[in-house]
Amino acid sequence: MLDITNQRFGRLVAQWPAGQTPDRKVIWLCLCDCSRLVTVIGNNLRSGGTVSCGCAQKLIASACSAMKMKHGHSGKRTPTYFSWRNMRQRCNYPKDVNYVRYGGRGVTVCERWNTFENFIADMGERPAARTLDRIDPYGNYEPANCRWATRSEQEANKRGKRDILRTKIELPLAA
Repeated sequence: MLDITNQRFGRLVAQWPAGQTPDRKVIWLCLCDCSRLVTVIGNNLRSGGTVSCGCAQKLIASACSAMKMKHGHSGKRTPTYFSWRNMRQRCNYPKDVNYVRYGGRGVTVCERWNTFENFIADMGERPAARTLDRIDPYGNYEPANCRWATRSEQEANKRGKRDILRTKIELPLAA
């Protein structure tokens, strides 16, 4: 038997042998940093398979949850988040299928909205059955030019077909 008394393994300190498994592996009584006593198979301690009484997993989960806890969204991908992400995609990434109608036409996202926190502070949560709309369809995505609009409001606010055709074939508009 390998003596690991008083050796530290993550958050655990081996105290003394507490028995054996049926296949003759030594079980150790360990004191965790959180003050709980647990029994652990010695091989699991030495391999790093067990590093706490379970409190480390809870700490990791809590830390991950805190990192995901952005903007009150608890890490979930919400409609508001998707609206923000899609706005940035179509304006900033040439490989996006809508880039030609947005970023390719010169439509930009204001610098403040490069972070979701600022976007949601300015726009609030996306209401049900509404999407992000630019009040002036020729303007950029910025607080003064955006709103949450219904589909019918957006349809009434579109650029004319003549403008869209001009964008696709990149010709100046005839007088």
